[in-house]
Amino acid sequence: MNTDSRYNFKEIENKWQKIWESKKTFSTKIDKNKKKFYCLEMFPYPSGKIHMGHVRNYTIGDVLSRYKIIKGFNVLHPMGWDSFGLPAENAAKENNLDPKEWTEKNISVMKSQLKKLGLSIDWDREISTCSEEYYKHQQLFFLELFEKGLVYRKENFVNWDPIDETVLANEQVIDGKGWRSGAIVERKKTKSMVFQYF
Repeated sequence: MNTDSRYNFKEIENKWQKIWESKKTFSTKIDKNKKKFYCLEMFPYPSGKIHMGHVRNYTIGDVLSRYKIIKGFNVLHPMGWDSFGLPAENAAKENNLDPKEWTEKNISVMKSQLKKLGLSIDWDREISTCSEEYYKHQQLFFLELFEKGLVYRKENFVNWDPIDETVLANEQVIDGKGWRSGAIVERKKTKSMVFQYF
């Protein structure tokens, strides 16, 4: 087979992705005469690199979004990063790194990999849950709930992992040990926030 006639994916994909980016092909456009379609897959946890599970998930969303674009819908297909919380801190600690730097580096690597897939994502709508611009709104909302009595403090017994120094859900306790650290879980009384149910 003549190699010159084969599909040169690096060259062709790179060419079209640059055109899509310069023309903002997948940026959300608002046309009041069109129906709206919102495609949101799970936000990946920025653990380092994209794996085939991510590729499968975001390819399905990409196909669906492109189909709706062809059908004339206003399509909003954003991306975000589930980057706030203890797993990032623990991973950074294990690698003796600053959690913020670790997470931001991983986001950069994963974003670069996702962009190489040529997905129909509106990167102008990207969010990261560890960004103050994102979580400050959640904190304000939570404080409003607290002020209105819809959230209150209550003492409860929790599953405490003495190695990870965190509370574990029942599902994270396996044979009396923390699922990640393997430490024997302690029952500890602590104050926690409880949502008021109606």
